[in-house]
Amino acid sequence: MASSFFLPALHASHAGIWLVGRDGVREASRGEAIRAVSDTPHLLLNAPLTGQRLGFAEVSGLDLLELFAFVHPARFVVPTVAGFAGWLGLAEPADDAAAAALLPVIAERLLEVVGNDGWPEREGAWTVNMTLQRLGWGWAGLVGQRLRKPDRGERMLFSRLEQWEEAAERPPPRAVRLGDGEAEARLRLLTGSGSEQRDGQRAFAAAAAHAFSPRDRRDSPNMLLAEAGTGIGKTLGYLAPASLWAEKAGGTVWVSTFTKALQRQLDAEGRRIIADPDERKRRIVVRKGRENYLCLLNLEDAMQGSFSGRAAVLAQLVGRWAAYTKDGDMVGGDLPGWLPSLFRRAGATALTDRRGECVYAGCPHYRKCFIERAERAARGADLVIANHALVMVSAARGRLAGGLERIVFDEGHHLFDAADSTFAVALTGAETIELRRWIIGPERSSKGRRRGLAARLMDVCSYDDQGAAALDAAIQAAGQLPADGWLGRVVEGNPWGPLEGLFAAVRGTVLARARAEDAGYGIETELAEPDGALVGAAAAALEAMEALQRPLSALRLRLESVLDEAPDWLDGAARARVEGAIAGLTWRGNAVMAWGQLLARVGGAPDPDFVDWLNVDRIEGRELDIGLQRRWLDPTRPLAKAVLEQAHGVLVTSATLRGGEEGWSVAEGRTGATHLPAPALSFHAPSPFDYAASSEVLVVTDVRQGDLAALANAYARLVAAAGGGTLGLFTAISRLKAVHARIADRLARDQLPLYAQHVDPIDTGTLVDMFRADPAASLLGTDALRDGVDVPGESLRLVVMERVPWPRPTVLHAARRLAGGGSAYDDRVVKARLAQAFGRLIRRQGDRGTFVILSAACPSRLLTAFPDGVQVSRVTLEEAVGRVAGSRSSPAGVVGARSADGGVIEAGENPSITS
Repeated sequence: MASSFFLPALHASHAGIWLVGRDGVREASRGEAIRAVSDTPHLLLNAPLTGQRLGFAEVSGLDLLELFAFVHPARFVVPTVAGFAGWLGLAEPADDAAAAALLPVIAERLLEVVGNDGWPEREGAWTVNMTLQRLGWGWAGLVGQRLRKPDRGERMLFSRLEQWEEAAERPPPRAVRLGDGEAEARLRLLTGSGSEQRDGQRAFAAAAAHAFSPRDRRDSPNMLLAEAGTGIGKTLGYLAPASLWAEKAGGTVWVSTFTKALQRQLDAEGRRIIADPDERKRRIVVRKGRENYLCLLNLEDAMQGSFSGRAAVLAQLVGRWAAYTKDGDMVGGDLPGWLPSLFRRAGATALTDRRGECVYAGCPHYRKCFIERAERAARGADLVIANHALVMVSAARGRLAGGLERIVFDEGHHLFDAADSTFAVALTGAETIELRRWIIGPERSSKGRRRGLAARLMDVCSYDDQGAAALDAAIQAAGQLPADGWLGRVVEGNPWGPLEGLFAAVRGTVLARARAEDAGYGIETELAEPDGALVGAAAAALEAMEALQRPLSALRLRLESVLDEAPDWLDGAARARVEGAIAGLTWRGNAVMAWGQLLARVGGAPDPDFVDWLNVDRIEGRELDIGLQRRWLDPTRPLAKAVLEQAHGVLVTSATLRGGEEGWSVAEGRTGATHLPAPALSFHAPSPFDYAASSEVLVVTDVRQGDLAALANAYARLVAAAGGGTLGLFTAISRLKAVHARIADRLARDQLPLYAQHVDPIDTGTLVDMFRADPAASLLGTDALRDGVDVPGESLRLVVMERVPWPRPTVLHAARRLAGGGSAYDDRVVKARLAQAFGRLIRRQGDRGTFVILSAACPSRLLTAFPDGVQVSRVTLEEAVGRVAGSRSSPAGVVGARSADGGVIEAGENPSITS
């Protein structure tokens, strides 16, 4: 593939290192490669990953991913040579040497775009490249040679962004009832006349209509628990009645998910509902927590000098993206997940509003703010695609756009865990120092703006003496909270102030009660029988919390009074800023109140509704945080009160909602349905897949637990037998890392790439994209991959679990285990995890695969987690390797049994709905 363009290039994989020079491609040693890139800038693809493969912390060069982010902002490419080849229409490289040879070709093709008059992302490129050249960006000179200077000055980024517009409040939805057959008719419209009509999907759509009927009594929504097996097509099954009700009633349906992958899928399905892109943008909105969105004021600070070095380069590339993004979502949106990871410690988190310091209408970019635009768009949308955490937090704070009329909780098996996190209380050093910064602002010199409460409210409080006095009192009281360096002082036995004294006492109690085997990791102990030092420290800390809560509450009341009195100076912008401050003060004030309640518990009687404990967070022996924790014993109680009772209709759906043979009582208990006045209806549609013909489960009996060498050998042999396409699931990061280190090079020599969470410097979503794109690749991961991966087809044909996923023996687990039936509770947890892990294997008609558990100690009673009819065999590793290898050449089995009318159903079982 001859070319006049040339730059030296370096490609590194676990199989070796290749250098590209004018005389061709040659394999090189690590030392030789490091010397080469140190002397001359080389083309690279993902510099942090290349550096890791070289064993060299920081490798600089011309990263093709950075060039792609400049040339095609808000677009995504799988960050591999094969991914670039597919994007550019080039032949996929046959081996690593061919991949190395492609790097200069990829660079040339991307640079050609810069000189193309039809380049759609040209606007702003000249200005950004000039800035990047001053910052020393390696690509700037090459880009500048090809980039034509615009005839007139380019508009600044912030003048190019679209403004959002205020709109009248949406009227309450009308009371309508979907007629018989209407949901199914809408489903036919969405699926298309030529597509296969599935009985289970039609039945699901008809049943889901129940959640959209007018409710009969206050605090009791029309609730449906719907288990729809993989392959039913539940997404369109509930979008059909949801979109129809939204149109007829003029209301908003919130569709809540647990994973970003499903959010993206739902957003894509919107094309079926509304074809016109502008209309779809108005009526279907994706909403996330504000910490996911780019903060334009933070970006302006970064671009004007508060960032330096590599971080400043990142800011400019994010600025390029901001001009072309759909919605400003930096986490799971159209910002490539690999872009922030290229800059490591110069992370993108400082560009989002993660500390609640928004100045609202006081911001010069308020009318163009991505967060405000998304919130306003959601108020008038038919469908709002959100996540469980946002829905719960917004409902608890009474801030759901359009009220709580109708909610669909997809991935409903995660509701319990989401509620557990949402309604938790954590009084820790990290949380309290964050509160101090929110109130006082940065206490060290900073190039950026000051963001304390005084800076955000001083002009408002200058019109109100009582408000100013409350603000001063709050700032003074916040001075009792932990300050920078708190953890070092606590560890050294020199705490300052009542809260640091509390954390010192907590640490002493935890360390005194810790077991020897906990030495390297996070440790905890239940909050029981506290000694005098801890009780005294808690009392002093409680006084500090009360001293802080009073002025925060007084300040909130004064701001509410300002709104009620509406003085002449209170224009629309000032009103919005005051409303934002009230919301923040309410949220923070509630947190302080909850901390006070937890502190009052120390030395007193335990509350049977809660589980309280003390903890010291650690990683490999290094302490990170200290504090007191509180969780609801049953977090679905606040879920039912704050969220479900406010809604008129709720649909909770999942492929594994019932927990196997446990029945609907498990689903009712883990979704909050048991705490509602009226019973929920239930619906079940089995998967159309013939799991018995397309999959099997192997329990390997001769890999000894604790033998890392044997575990690594088992993984290597199974991945090789499958020819890649393997998802490896681990219950401990340390074992994942150890196995990866032992087998990655070995597999790479056979052209079987191995990626790993917690090892590769790449975000999890991108790792899954890389895995999905290459049928020869395999991926190792932990819990996040157990039920957050949708990889159909040949790219995933083997799932290997390194051991039975028993729950960790924490204080919280022990309390819930005691309340939930002892060992039966453990079994339910494990079977749910096994079912979710198995669910990664067969995603579409025609998929085939094998599920392997490397644990002889897997009890037979847990094996009911797998679908009926699936063969489960206890075998040696040798037999397992043979079966996995044999399955590669087996003909595809018949998937699904046909009903009399042509629908695909499971033999002997029909979709059903019961009360």
